[in-house]
Amino acid sequence: MSDEAASAQASRPLTVINPPELGTPRGFAHGLLGPPGGRLLFVAGQTAAGADGSIAAEGFAEQFEIALARVLAVLRAAGGRPEHVARMTMYVTSMEEYRASRPTLRGIWGRHMGAHYPAMAVVQVTGLVDAGASVEIEADAVLP
Repeated sequence: MSDEAASAQASRPLTVINPPELGTPRGFAHGLLGPPGGRLLFVAGQTAAGADGSIAAEGFAEQFEIALARVLAVLRAAGGRPEHVARMTMYVTSMEEYRASRPTLRGIWGRHMGAHYPAMAVVQVTGLVDAGASVEIEADAVLP
């Protein structure tokens, strides 16, 4: 394969894998397949912490938006875009608060991620390292 062909193949977006026997996913993909030759980026868990380390927002949706923006800042710094995110894990301290915020989270998601839904998991935890944090988001991306 020529260098030009390899470069074109590597720059293709991720391929969504949703086997019909698993049912139609809502707000996530069952799997994403990265392009050959893609580079992997692993983004550490991000909370709504400001530059001084303190949590910059109180509400769940506000913390979610800041944490997601921080994940995307790392992605952009590596040369990536939201559609390069292959997997995302969200840790929440209250599943009830997460569920109650879902209508608001849809709008936040659309502003930052568009219609791209990576493979995702939401996990309830008893606490997060950053005091006052109610959500932490980590992500894996495949960059061309």
